[in-house]
Amino acid sequence: MASAGKVLIVVENLSVPFDRRVWQEAHTLAANGWRVSVICPRMVDRRHFEMLEGVAIYRYWLPYTASRALGYFIEYPWAMLMTFFYACYVFLRRGFHIIHACNPPDLFFAVALPFKLFGVKFLFDQHDLCPETFLSKFEKKGKSLLKALYWLERCTYRTANAVIATNESYKKIAVERGGIPAEKVWVVRSAPDLSRFVPTAPNPERKKGRKYLVTYLGTMGQQDGLDYLLRSARIIRHEWKRTDIQFTLMGGGENLANLRGMAKEMDLNDVVEFTGRVSNELVCETLCTADVCVAPDPINPLNDKSTMNKILEYMAMSRPIVSYHLTESAYSAGEAAVYAKDNDEEDFARCIIQLLNDPARCQQMGSKGCARFRRELSWEYSTEQLLAAYNSLQ
Repeated sequence: MASAGKVLIVVENLSVPFDRRVWQEAHTLAANGWRVSVICPRMVDRRHFEMLEGVAIYRYWLPYTASRALGYFIEYPWAMLMTFFYACYVFLRRGFHIIHACNPPDLFFAVALPFKLFGVKFLFDQHDLCPETFLSKFEKKGKSLLKALYWLERCTYRTANAVIATNESYKKIAVERGGIPAEKVWVVRSAPDLSRFVPTAPNPERKKGRKYLVTYLGTMGQQDGLDYLLRSARIIRHEWKRTDIQFTLMGGGENLANLRGMAKEMDLNDVVEFTGRVSNELVCETLCTADVCVAPDPINPLNDKSTMNKILEYMAMSRPIVSYHLTESAYSAGEAAVYAKDNDEEDFARCIIQLLNDPARCQQMGSKGCARFRRELSWEYSTEQLLAAYNSLQ
């Protein structure tokens, strides 16, 4: 196949291929004739360099990952410096005509600017709203940092030749706050690839001898609501005396150690399992065994506008969902979810119990969710938008 062009994808907050969205984009581009290089930190995937399914992946050492606001002043300068050095190496060795930057942080424009002098185009793939992320994590911090984040976002928009948004809410912000013409913003929704994310037979061992399994899949950051979920689990286990429900929480992140400590303090270690990051096969098996899947992300300025990957992954596996009523989550899940009162942990717990007590409703919700996912939200629809965004830069 003749090369459609050469692209460099850069990402900082996860390694590839562990970052499902970035890997799907890279794999899709490679399958459509692009020569793809990726630069990312070394996290789960430990090799310095790997050629995987036609994608060249370069990974740099990241000595520190921040959990507090000031920590990012250590993490991000190092990451941007390493990204720039690796980008120079890739430019000379393999070449690229497009830099595809996946935030956070909104700093990759600084890496891209020198290469724009050589005619390289800059494609901004906005995974997160960094100002809203800051407000959600550090709402009591100073206004100066927030102003700096808005400024960095504006710089990124102004450097971009085109923008990829994960949903219509993000597109609206790119147009209204970023000043990007609507025709230069492409909505590429995150969604599991059904050729790789395949339902499997349930494994009763995942229930640890209990009747029911409640499962969470995703990142465990401060804004992801796992503390809300643990408080709901405490209500179920200790106030309502339910001993027949196992909670399995899959994923990693900056808040994982704190969450394990919280579970221990709440005396939940007998019913809550933190698996850490696990293989795709184990993810599929656990989701297919789960009776109910949960998305406890609380309502805040970031979450309300963000599409949660786990919602679509639950739908792909025909699972019923409990969530808070976030705008984009409700758009994605529709009738596949029940929605607890805003940030109400007891009502969230009540919704879990209601579904566990009604298997017929669970089956109906799961079937509707899977049908909607396959009909409207699967990765094949996002592929069309991704390739259209690239074609606009040719």
